[in-house]
Amino acid sequence: MPKVVYLPLDERPCNYLFPRRLAEMTDLELAVPDIHLLGRKKQPADTAAVREWLLHEAEGADYLLVSIDLLIYGGIVPSRLHHLTFEECLDRLSVLTEIKERHPGIRIHAFNLIMRVPNNNKDEEEPDYYKFHGGQIFKYSYLTDKAERDQLNDNERMELEQLKTLIPEPYLNDFVGRRGVNQQVNHYTLKLAEEGIIDHLIIPLDDNSEYGFSPKEQQMMICRVEELGIMDRVMIYPGADEIGCTMFAHIFCELKQYKPEIYVRYSSTKGPLIKPKYEDRSLNESVKSHLTASGAVLADHSGDTPFVLIVHSPAVDQAGMAEQIPFRERHRSYFSEIHYREIVERMEAYLRKGKHVALGDVATCNGGDPVLINLLKKKGLLDQLTAYAGWNTSGNTLGTVIAHFVIISYYLERPESAAYPEIVRESRKFYYERLVEDFIYQSIVRQDMLEHDLPRLDASYYVIGHCLDEVHGILAEKMNRAAEQYLEDIPEGRIRLQRLHFPWKRMFEIGFELDIETESTTIAAE
Repeated sequence: MPKVVYLPLDERPCNYLFPRRLAEMTDLELAVPDIHLLGRKKQPADTAAVREWLLHEAEGADYLLVSIDLLIYGGIVPSRLHHLTFEECLDRLSVLTEIKERHPGIRIHAFNLIMRVPNNNKDEEEPDYYKFHGGQIFKYSYLTDKAERDQLNDNERMELEQLKTLIPEPYLNDFVGRRGVNQQVNHYTLKLAEEGIIDHLIIPLDDNSEYGFSPKEQQMMICRVEELGIMDRVMIYPGADEIGCTMFAHIFCELKQYKPEIYVRYSSTKGPLIKPKYEDRSLNESVKSHLTASGAVLADHSGDTPFVLIVHSPAVDQAGMAEQIPFRERHRSYFSEIHYREIVERMEAYLRKGKHVALGDVATCNGGDPVLINLLKKKGLLDQLTAYAGWNTSGNTLGTVIAHFVIISYYLERPESAAYPEIVRESRKFYYERLVEDFIYQSIVRQDMLEHDLPRLDASYYVIGHCLDEVHGILAEKMNRAAEQYLEDIPEGRIRLQRLHFPWKRMFEIGFELDIETESTTIAAE
């Protein structure tokens, strides 16, 4: 059994658990560190202990799948807060060279983010001063990059000069200085890729936009990639918390010498060309990146392949994209440029032809689209899909659903395998887990709790620590009731959700265990 050693981006389920769930669908062994090594939110991981863990687990391993952000800074949030020098970063990174020297046959797949510049005044995951100057820092980033690439109008020039006086110099120096160190690290990883220490490298852009520090750094890095002649080993595109799933799928395909062709169909004519919120490029370009990074290729025609990815896409760029708001309050393009009934009937037609259909639900941010899911349920198709995701950003969703689809597609083509029934059971559990979290929680239950429960508890989106037991109880009751409503007729059995909790004591994400109760046995997901 091939062994993959996995160092995640942080301890949240999307990074720590999702790749493990994918591995359970395969004959690959995935070794992960004890979760207590990985820190918690702003508290960095024990990087010295992580180094020793990597050195130990590399013995007998075939692959290392490594988050450089965790290896060096202690996680995704600490990568935005640290005060390390470049030399200190290189010292922590040197373990990869040490492992390669000890085990020349091991293949190292690594990822390291281009740090984000959020357009808000929140210090939840940023330095404390971001609470007061976050929006200004974003606009400064945006305008300085635009000034270099294009031309500012008079109002923009005046705004940029004003921002230089509004943002305290120590704060701007801290933010820009940290980016400088992180950027040096990213460029050094390109050198490691050139030298063959890192065999495959992905540099995701965490929450970026058309202008700003991130796209500027991206351009510099892509030019350096081309200069070093390593375009075949390095990818740079929008993403973050899905990348562990993506790179595990790539390793799976590499080991199996497998490259599936997947046909992509959009729910909106304009969909392939829109630029989603939090990203800097057209949706179709992101889809191509996620397919390639997962080990798949884009099929030219649906007749060429049994695998179809439906991308439920918005028809309006950036700010016009809907969050989880009432349908009637959405941008008017949702009423004229997305054909819900047509895409559902198209999905039904694909299924009648015996094709396997996955759904990337990215028409809305931070949760699936209730309009589409309700229509699928009414048509009796909700349990007929092979894979689903609809959480957070477009990149998070696409990376998750494509990684799952790529892995299970290999086994769907080989039903004669002795392990096939168990693999399919694990795949179905992950499918329902994604519906439960991405749609039932993010789109239904979270909105319900924010409106009806948190106000009476004197709680809010980021402040639930003082009433955690009570909100956990409310969460469990409402989630199980909604799961029963939406998933009552699935053929696999009866869905039961247990150990529901908020990993970072906020409403953004949940952790849980999903059981499928059947007449003869209970399938439990860890």
